[in-house]
Formats: sequence, structure tokens, C-alpha cells
Amino acid sequence: MVGDGARDQAGARAAAVPLTPVHASAWDLSPAEARALQERLSGRAEVRDRLGAPTLVAGIDVGFEDGGRITRAAVAVLGAADLQLVESALARRPTAFPYVPGLLSFREIPAALDALAALACTPDLLLADGQGLAHPRRFGLACHLGWLLDTPTVGVAKSRLLGEFTPPPDQRGAWAPLLDRGEMVGAAVRTRRGVKPVFVSPGHRVDVASAVRLTLACTDRYRLPEPSRAAHRLASHS
Repeated sequence: MVGDGARDQAGARAAAVPLTPVHASAWDLSPAEARALQERLSGRAEVRDRLGAPTLVAGIDVGFEDGGRITRAAVAVLGAADLQLVESALARRPTAFPYVPGLLSFREIPAALDALAALACTPDLLLADGQGLAHPRRFGLACHLGWLLDTPTVGVAKSRLLGEFTPPPDQRGAWAPLLDRGEMVGAAVRTRRGVKPVFVSPGHRVDVASAVRLTLACTDRYRLPEPSRAAHRLASHS
């Protein structure tokens, strides 16, 4: 017997349109030029909820090979209803931008776009391993990627880039605002008891509350959401 979730996923695959950029972004930039571009694009990402109940959720993670010379991007698409793997894709390309905190978009997104374009299905939501609004120029990797694709995107980071927060209670689902210069740019979210919180921030087409809710909905027994864990395994070990 095929459940409603399986039927929905089959329909999504049948109607799939590859995720490709609807906006252009320059990549061959110096760090100073990249910061200036982020300043210009700041505010382009929509920090308001424009997403219903997702059917397919993609986790995106990036690793490196050959001493950092090759960027390896992985995408794992899971069904939102059962958190089971639907499809995955892997893409490699030469690394063209140095590691600079706050500028990971320019190092990682080109390969991530290649992996997303290789999917046969169309995710409704992207979970990026990085910051969204919680970024010095309010345009982290999740914002940049979501804006490029005009797709709902959430940044789920393992560590904090900026901001202050009060540690949330040690219970699943507890969260506390992440504040920077008086602005709520994300949340410290306790995805399970006894572990450090993850730092969740809106990327595109979601607000802070929705970003928290969607992250928790995709999290099962571990600290990180299941789509992110699946993508990390693929990016790290393939």
C-alpha cells in the first residue's frame, strides 16, 4: 500500500524542474570584492515566511579533496514526512576561492549549484550547512543560495559566527533568540537533550520562527537535521 507521503513524493519527482539560478552572481572575485557584493545584495533575501508544508527537503554539505584543491558538494533529498532518502547527488569542481570566514558562499556555492542541478527531483526546502541572516553583512551562504535559486532556504550551523544568546533549556525544541546589535538574526536551538544547540537562521523565504520549526521537524535522534546528516556523510566519505 502506498501512503499519502509516498504518493506526494512520486508526484513531486514526476513534475520536477531542476533547481537552477534565477539570479546571477559573480564568483571570480577577490575577498574585498566578495564582501562588497555581499553588502550590495544584503536585503535581497526575503526574511518572511513564504513556504507551506514541504514535501521534499534537501540537505547540502561541502567537503574538500586533494588538500583543498577540489570542492566536493553533496545534496541529499529526504521526504519530509518520513525523513527517508529520496535522491542524492554529488558534484566536484576545482576550488577557486580561499577559505575566509564570512565568505564561504564564494568557496562553496558553485559546486553546490552543480549538485542541485543534477537532481531529478525538486526540493521544496534547502537546509544549508552555514549561516543565513546570522552574518556580519546579513547575507550568509544560506541567504546567497536561496536568493540565487529563489527557493526557501534555512541555514543550520554547528557553531556561531556572531551574536549573543542565552543558552536555551536542556530539552528538545527549546530555543533562544540570537541577537546581533539588537536585531534577532537567528536562534540557538536545542535539537535534543544533552547536546550543544545548533544555530539556525533564515536564508530565504522563511522567518526565524519558521526556520526553527522546519529544522526541528527534520531532526530525529541526532543533533543535526537528517537531510544535513545525509549530505554530510556523502560529502565527507565519497
